[in-house]
Amino acid sequence: MPRVTVTRRLRFNAAHRVHNPALSDAENAKLFGKCNNPNWHGHNYTLDVSVEGDIDEKTGYVCDLSKLKTIVEKEIVDVVDHKNFNLDVPFMREVIQTSENIVTAFWKILAPKVKPGKLARLVLWETENNYVEYTGR
Repeated sequence: MPRVTVTRRLRFNAAHRVHNPALSDAENAKLFGKCNNPNWHGHNYTLDVSVEGDIDEKTGYVCDLSKLKTIVEKEIVDVVDHKNFNLDVPFMREVIQTSENIVTAFWKILAPKVKPGKLARLVLWETENNYVEYTGR
């Protein structure tokens, strides 16, 4: 049976401040620039969730994309949409709120939820020009 990867795209809006509390305000400003704005800044994020697996003989699916959408909305989008990653999202409180840390946190939440498929890749678009990609490694 061929292995196939399917992808669902979802969107959400969220704010954050890239800030390392172990550094001084001056060091943070120098290191993170405008992303360290003390009054936060926001993004219109796009999240691509890819699941790989064998094609099920009964359904013809690797993963029912409608069910995948429901899982990602419940576990991620409903938790972070129109929220502040620094203040409102419990699983982001102990890390610097970069896209790299956000996407790896999403992975930890979603990987066990997409059975029988396997989470293959997450792509988090912060802007139309900037994205991070994570494959669990």
